[in-house]
Amino acid sequence: MPQPYVLLSAAVSLDGYLDDTGPERLLLSGPADFDRVDEVRAASDAILIGAGTLRTDNPRLLVNSPERRAARVAAGLPEYPLKVTVSASGDLDPKAQFWHTGGEKVVYTTDKGAKHLRTLGLPTGPAGVDVVSVGPDLEWPAVLDHLGDVRGVGRLMVEGGGRVHTQLLQQGLADELQLAVAPVFVGEAEAPRMFGTGAYPGGPTSRLRLVETRPVGDVVLIRYVPTVPGTGHAVSAADRHWLALACALAAECPPSGTAFSVGAVVVAADGTELARGHSREAGDPVAHAEEAALAKLDPTDPRLASATVYSSLEPCARRASRPAPCARLILDAGVRRVVTAWREPDTFVPDATARNAVLAEEGAVVVVVPEYEARAKEPNRHLVG
Repeated sequence: MPQPYVLLSAAVSLDGYLDDTGPERLLLSGPADFDRVDEVRAASDAILIGAGTLRTDNPRLLVNSPERRAARVAAGLPEYPLKVTVSASGDLDPKAQFWHTGGEKVVYTTDKGAKHLRTLGLPTGPAGVDVVSVGPDLEWPAVLDHLGDVRGVGRLMVEGGGRVHTQLLQQGLADELQLAVAPVFVGEAEAPRMFGTGAYPGGPTSRLRLVETRPVGDVVLIRYVPTVPGTGHAVSAADRHWLALACALAAECPPSGTAFSVGAVVVAADGTELARGHSREAGDPVAHAEEAALAKLDPTDPRLASATVYSSLEPCARRASRPAPCARLILDAGVRRVVTAWREPDTFVPDATARNAVLAEEGAVVVVVPEYEARAKEPNRHLVG
């Protein structure tokens, strides 16, 4: 399975703090928002917190609503989502509520941390603790890979703390950010903040995309998704967003019995959408998606050199309807990174995969994200079965 959809969730003060410096947890949310968080938990496959949050807050991380728990069971799911924590050292309190409430738990750690954790007498059995070492260092991609491949987690809710949120965002691994902004100020320099310093994808000029804002009691829920493409062969959360959009554009194509339905989006390195297109756009029966998108841009636009082209189907390297195939148009535009969901089959072009090596041969990075292949194929089932 692919890595989970990673949702970062937190309540923050107007000045960006998660808590104050007092001995008791500062409750920034009200009853309505706590209920909203409970709903988000119930819709998740797993809930994750960092070791610091486990130590300071001693949370239970439960779905509190009996009705929501019953609905999970009726849907064939465990009563509670999987509870997850991460700790490089394994220095955790075995008496913490995290281990002794809810259903299954897993702690991701290092080889050294695993040895320590196995001496703590953590609960075992059906609702016990699975200690998973990901190697000598605790790396987020390895944690997410294991959650997806081994634990089958499709949707991961991350509830802190600030260090965890910062790392996932800086590494381009967060798919969504949900902030409940409370109408209070903390104003304490030593209090924990939501995000730390360091380099974020795209830098200060890049902007996340706002998908929702609404009042929940006296707090305001704000939902953002990242837009900055990944680099090289690494797949970022934003890559998945843009590729999903390309697949949605493919579904808008006028049907054809002799050509694929494809969607394409061109995105600048700072996450700005430059252009989009789809097959047979504007009534042109032989227009290809990448061709339609690139035609809307100034070929001298300097952003193209660092842009990414997202295409639901691998750009063609050979075509009979136009002098230049899409792979050549992409290369001539200066683009050197392509993300696609589906390698071109041999339906219309013999040995299409071998012919399409032209992009890689001329220095372009081609990234295939196979979990989107089914979406890309959907409007083309009459051609490929």
